[in-house]
Amino acid sequence: MTLRTNARVAGFAYYLYIAAGIGSLAAGRGPLSSVLSLFESLSALLLGVSLYAITRDEDRDLAMLAMMCRVVEAVPGEGAFFFALGSTLFCWLLMRGRMIPAGLAWLGVASSSMMVVLVPLQRGGVISGRDWSSPVTWLMWLPMLIFELAFAAWLLVKGVEPSAKSSLRAPA
Repeated sequence: MTLRTNARVAGFAYYLYIAAGIGSLAAGRGPLSSVLSLFESLSALLLGVSLYAITRDEDRDLAMLAMMCRVVEAVPGEGAFFFALGSTLFCWLLMRGRMIPAGLAWLGVASSSMMVVLVPLQRGGVISGRDWSSPVTWLMWLPMLIFELAFAAWLLVKGVEPSAKSSLRAPA
């Protein structure tokens, strides 16, 4: 697939991921929540593959690690840490390769890096709140939600620029 197609798939997958995740939380327990969780997992896989395709020219190994984090995230359960780590790596590669605006990339790096630190602290009981009724949880996830909504729109409308490294290797 082309860079533009991968960007559009990723943009769509972000919106599907957010809608399925919020819908799953709103549905509580039951069959609808289970179906929405499947779509949330599918979205994580679509994001992993499409973002890998976008970032692999910048650093194949880091892009692969980020994709694997998205694969682990897709397994129902404790995926928040792997979501945060994969997001941090992908945002770092997007920023380093100058594939998206620097401000947007920095928002992604900052919000996901913050989560890489805070999710284990929250899981370990060092900071309070493990559910959505906690203001701490909202403070952790809100910057990431803002980034994802803006990034998804950017991907769908503008796409991404080729990696700075891949444009340096243009054929002579």
